Amino acid sequence: MNFRYLSIGDNQITGEIPTGIGDLFNLEFFVLENNQIVGTIPGSIGKLQKLTKWGMHNNRLVGQIPSSIGNLTQLTHLGLDLNFLEGKVPPSLGNLRSVIALDLSKNNLTGHVPIEIFSLSSLSMALDLSGNNLVGVLPSEVGNLKNLAYLDVSDNQFSGNIPATLGTCVTLEHLSLRGNKLQGTIPESIGSLRGLQELDLSRNNLSGEIPRFLENLVLLKVVNLSYNHLQGMVPVNGVFKNASAVFIMGNNKLCGGSVELHLPKCALHESKRGNRKNLTFRLVISIISAFLGVSLLALVVFLCCFKRKRRVPPSSGSNDKSLLSVSYHSLLKATDNFSVERLIGVGAFGSVYKGIIGDGEDQKIVAVKVLNMSKRGAIKSFLAECEALRNIRHRNLVKVLTACSGIDGSGNDFKALIYEFMVNGSLDNWLHSAHLKENGANETRRNLSLLQRLNIAIDTAWSLDYLHHQCECPMVHCDLKPSNILLDEEMVAHVGDFGLARFTSRPTDELCTNQSSSLGVRGSTGYVAPEYGLGSEVSTRGDVYSYGIVLLEMFTAKRPTDEMFSENLNLHKYVKKALSGGVEGIVDPVLLEEGQAAEQRVKHNARASRSSGNDRVIECLISILRVGVACSNEEPKERTDIRDVVAELNSIRKKARFQERSGLIEKEVSS
Repeated sequence: MNFRYLSIGDNQITGEIPTGIGDLFNLEFFVLENNQIVGTIPGSIGKLQKLTKWGMHNNRLVGQIPSSIGNLTQLTHLGLDLNFLEGKVPPSLGNLRSVIALDLSKNNLTGHVPIEIFSLSSLSMALDLSGNNLVGVLPSEVGNLKNLAYLDVSDNQFSGNIPATLGTCVTLEHLSLRGNKLQGTIPESIGSLRGLQELDLSRNNLSGEIPRFLENLVLLKVVNLSYNHLQGMVPVNGVFKNASAVFIMGNNKLCGGSVELHLPKCALHESKRGNRKNLTFRLVISIISAFLGVSLLALVVFLCCFKRKRRVPPSSGSNDKSLLSVSYHSLLKATDNFSVERLIGVGAFGSVYKGIIGDGEDQKIVAVKVLNMSKRGAIKSFLAECEALRNIRHRNLVKVLTACSGIDGSGNDFKALIYEFMVNGSLDNWLHSAHLKENGANETRRNLSLLQRLNIAIDTAWSLDYLHHQCECPMVHCDLKPSNILLDEEMVAHVGDFGLARFTSRPTDELCTNQSSSLGVRGSTGYVAPEYGLGSEVSTRGDVYSYGIVLLEMFTAKRPTDEMFSENLNLHKYVKKALSGGVEGIVDPVLLEEGQAAEQRVKHNARASRSSGNDRVIECLISILRVGVACSNEEPKERTDIRDVVAELNSIRKKARFQERSGLIEKEVSS
């Protein structure tokens, strides 16, 4: 058979995988994730030797992983996580020489991990074996994973020492060995992991001091060493400067460190470096410092005088500085214990609260996004958003102020992002406030004028143009929708929620090689590009599709998930058909009322052209809807580039503003 793609995830499909699946010899993409598939994995799956991506995440599969999977030598992505699989990990998985992501987490797997798994040098995205009952030592062969970015073997029964060979995995960004029975000291080789962003060694039996080399890992954002047997002085530089990023509770013999850690001071004799060495070292440093001090004094005075002569722009304010380091307890206070009254939104990976940080003149209203750590993918969403927002700055993107990663009052992982607060909420609330009112929500009806919607559409297009064409490493947002477009007090649009964002390389750009396949890519139903469901890699054209759907929703006030839409009719087809007939029946009635009001003014304007105000509004709407239809074309190559979208919408706005001055289009929003 010529059947190549089978993607039916995120449904309520039940039953078993048929043994006849092996007859689909040409199958390349097989995704059944987030369903209720039961039974065992048939051995005939090994016949699908053209298969490149196979996702069975979050089902109810039982039994053992068949060794025949080792025949799938073209496989690049394998996700069997969140099932009830048992038995041993088959050594035949070592034959998957093309695999870049392997996820067997959260099953009931037992026994030792075959050395063959740690010899898969092709693994570059992720190896996740967490949440099983695996035993034995972590072999030195783990050092073969030199291209790996994400390694998680947490919550198993691994014992022995942390292998020193981990230091050769120089591309690691996330390393979690949490919840095992590992012992010994933290090996010095970990200091070679210069790209490490998150390190979790908590809930083991590690001993010795916290190594000072962790201070030198400049990209390290979070380090969790809690509930071990560590002792001695806690470092104070690097990541250890931020108390909310360091977790060391459950180590009763630690001392020193940042004041916010509230540890006892270290006694002089506790330092293993020895008093004599310290004395000699300090003496040498004192002599050198005295010599340099005199030389530097003149330079300092000169620089101070020089700075006074320059016109220095005012600081961004002390508020931002106070937000550089926030703790769980400060966020708890800022949000009234994360009360329902402060809740302003709920998303796929967490909830957003309105918070007030600081006191008196230093008070600042912020938005606090608290991740639901029980949700699969929450930690990856957090890291993705931190990475994305660390690299981008634009007036039409939501500004992230800081992040908090720690432990909550119950001892569970806690992660939050703190954003600039957007007074006017989300575009979604403005577009559908009337619907909320009808359904009993405490929401005042608010209407956006045609020009306001057009301004928001252009702001959003500008943000995508920046992400796609102006960043050093082009970025794909992957989850553009009205609830992720926020409005400030001047109704300027800011795109937020980068939890699914992906960097994508230019063809000749070796600096931006962090590409990601769409296996596991999440968008929002109705807005996600159709090619993602067929296994295509994320691309800027996927964002353009989402933008097109948002644009159509803005001017029709119809969600793409409306009950009126089905397999044979979607928002794109609905609008496209109306463009050849008449758009009056599909656009937001509020905009037609605006046109009728303008028409009344035209009747009293002797200088007006023969075209009525209502006709001008319809003409403007048709132009905008054509842009939305062109962006949401089913074929990616036929979609308009976002740069051309910006140019076209600006042209439409220029004409609309002229008509506004002529009284042909409403200017202000009506409430």
